[in-house]
Parts: sequence; structure tokens; C-alpha cells
Amino acid sequence: MQSSELFLSFNEKVVYALRSLYSSRGYSQYKMSKFEEYDLYARNKDFLISDSVITFTDTSGKLMALKPDVTLSIIKNTKDNPETIQRVFYNENVYRISMGSHTYKEIMQAGLECFGDIDCYSICEVITLAAESLRIISDSCVLDISHLGLLENILESFCVPNFARADILKLIGEKNTHELAKLCASLGMESEDIEILKLLISTSGTPTEVLPKLANVLAGKTDISPIKQLQTVFDSIDDALKPLLHIDFSVVNDIKYYNGIVFKGFIEGIPTSVLSGGQYDKLMKKMNRRSGAIGFAAYLDMLDRFNLPPNEYDVDVLLIYSKDTDLSALNAYANTLLENGETVFVCKAIPENIKYRKCVNFDEEVTDGETNA
Repeated sequence: MQSSELFLSFNEKVVYALRSLYSSRGYSQYKMSKFEEYDLYARNKDFLISDSVITFTDTSGKLMALKPDVTLSIIKNTKDNPETIQRVFYNENVYRISMGSHTYKEIMQAGLECFGDIDCYSICEVITLAAESLRIISDSCVLDISHLGLLENILESFCVPNFARADILKLIGEKNTHELAKLCASLGMESEDIEILKLLISTSGTPTEVLPKLANVLAGKTDISPIKQLQTVFDSIDDALKPLLHIDFSVVNDIKYYNGIVFKGFIEGIPTSVLSGGQYDKLMKKMNRRSGAIGFAAYLDMLDRFNLPPNEYDVDVLLIYSKDTDLSALNAYANTLLENGETVFVCKAIPENIKYRKCVNFDEEVTDGETNA
């Protein structure tokens, strides 16, 4: 009998594998409603990937929203306990504009959140799970890691005014050294400090290559404890995962919500990140929580066209019969094909736009087939 796993899409297989991975580390599955009060998202629009939210008015007159994000809902609906650790994972549909199609879609999102007394072990564990999540999707992957604490320390030490910090971080994220230099010069920054910011953009690579170099350049100029934290985390990661880790300070999440270590995951064949996360203590504080937090999400809509075979078929065998066919014999033949692990589409006439590996005319002969368009 054919295994049911053969009928799962690639995304569904990924979800099951991620669920098993997160459960193995003691994360419990979190289930939630498909909608929340719109006010939750209106107050945190900058945190959302897309600020376009689908809304409706419920029977009580409240303005509700189809859930465009999972993290905000989990924070709102979990207890605040900064003395202990809470670990949850999810695979939930969210409703927002897809980065792939640029239209509203119901998108499956999988990820995890860790709340409470966040320490170096918690950070290491989440980064480990992020790297392992990427490896489940594809062996050709990389996890780019940055530290917003270091960027904040540098901007503070270089006396960058608050009004300009968001613009500088945006240019760092874009790796736009030319515009960055222009902006910094207009703020009256020292040329040596500007060169350090440009170096920060251009310096990327393995933690072994990058961290000692940055520590040497920044020593005496700013607090480099974030570099030491990155090194501690890297040293604690399993050796098998270390080749996947990459230091890149162009990974810049919104500094109003995030702090500390942030990261993005990429796989070969998809031009944008398929996983994103980091520490978001600032968001917790904004929502009147005392706990620390770190987590990530994998955006499964980005995988819709990933890992599909070059000659994908809708069905293995297109089995054609006529009004005079012996239905008992036809059914027996179809069952034989199924028991041999083939998928079967039985019909009198070939449908439009179906792709099949071969066509079998039950009353006549077997012929090779292509798409009937």
C-alpha cells in the first residue's frame, strides 16, 4: 500500500518535520484563534511584515482583524513570568500580502517563541533550532546573524543623534555605503567613525573570521560585550551546525522592537529570507511585559515553488476507459497500479491541463503522455 506521506506537499512535510524538531526540545504547541481585535495590530504596525490588515466588524461592534502575525497574539495571550522559561511552537495560517505573489494570501507560518528568563543558553538553543529548521528545508542554507546591541553601542559612542539612527540602520541593512557616508558626514561625524561603520557593512563571513577582527577594530571605541556574547553562542553551537552560521551586520530588524541577537535564514534557490527572528525584549516591554523573549518564524509561502522536480506530474497514470469497459476489471487494474505505488486518474476523456507520466487506454494499449492543453 502506498505511504500517505507520498501525498503530502513539500510544505506539509516541512511542517511535520519542524513540529517534531521543536517538540523534541520541550516546546509545546500553541493554538490560537484566526482573528484578534484590530487594535493589537494597529498599535504595533511597524512590527508586522505588512501593515495591510484584513478587518471586519463582529456582532458586538468590535473591529476585528484576520491574524496577520502570530507573535503578537502569543504575547497577548500568555502569562508574563520573568522568573521561568516558557517555550511554545506553532504552525498557523496568517492572512497578509504574500512576499511572493504580492496579493493577500492565507499563509502557513511555522516557528517558535521562548519567553521569560532569557540567558545565553536560551539564545543558543533558539539559534540551533533556527539552523536545524533551515537544514530541514534544504542542505544548501545559511543563517545570517547580527547583534543590534553592538550597533546601538556604536551609534551611542559615535554620538549619532536619535533622529538619524533609524536612517543609518536602514542604510546599513541595504549595505549602501555611499549614502551612509553622505548622511554621516552631514551629521558632522568623524571620518574615522564613518570608516568603521562602512567596515561594519562590508565585513561578513564566518564567526571565526569576523568576530576577532571586529573586536580588534572596536576595542576602546565602544562596548564590545555583544561581540563576546556572539562568540560565546558560536562556541556553544554543535560543530555540525557551525558551517551554517554567518555574521552579517546588514541583518537589521526594527530597533524599536528588537534588541540583542537577530538573524535571517536563506536557502539556495530563493532570493529572499525564508526565516527571520531574534530577541524582542523591547516589544515585550511595549506590551507591558517584564519577560525577555526570543523567537523566529519560517515563512512557508516562500517555499511554494521550491524543491519541485523539473518534470512534475499531477498523476502517474491516466487510465482511460469507455462506456463498454468491464468496470470490475477496470477497478481491479486501478487497484494494482495503486498497490505498486503509482497515482491513478481514471476518466473517459482526458481533462484539460493535466500532466501525467503515462496514459493507459484500458481497452486498447499503453501510450506515453504529455500535458493535454
